[in-house]
Amino acid sequence: MYGLHSTTRCRRGAWWFAWAAATLISHTGVAASLDDDIESLSAQVNEHLASVRSLERQLLYPTHTRLSVFLSLAERETLDLDAIELFLDDQPVASHLYRNRERSALEAGGVQELYIGNLATGQHRLKAVITARAADKSFVRREAVRSFIKPPGALVVELTVAAPAPDYQPRVTFTEWK
Repeated sequence: MYGLHSTTRCRRGAWWFAWAAATLISHTGVAASLDDDIESLSAQVNEHLASVRSLERQLLYPTHTRLSVFLSLAERETLDLDAIELFLDDQPVASHLYRNRERSALEAGGVQELYIGNLATGQHRLKAVITARAADKSFVRREAVRSFIKPPGALVVELTVAAPAPDYQPRVTFTEWK
């Protein structure tokens, strides 16, 4: 009796295995269709995510109150930029420590976005604190302050750092883009 019961179980297991294999084989077309559906849904999710990000950017940084601050180097060989701190109306808004790779990018003519945010129209004060090593190997820390009137609409300000010979002391100029 024990051997008979064991054989019946084996037959049931073999039948179930055959049924499962036949079911999987018949559903291969369904799996391919399911893969297509997943790809389509993934594309739709990516489209919605892009539109949500666009709406978020418009809400967080509306164009009529936007202020963007960029940094560039004028004298690329005479200054090793170490750090920068940016203050808007005496409140810190950005700071950055530079690595060799970032210095190389700036020295190659790159421009770095330091800050993007909202700012009401009216009188404001922008201050940049630069820490760098000059060409004569001395460490320097310079503050540059610029008062400006923010007009309605977007405003872009470029900070250009230069360290011309013979003293190689960093100088910061502010340029407003229209």
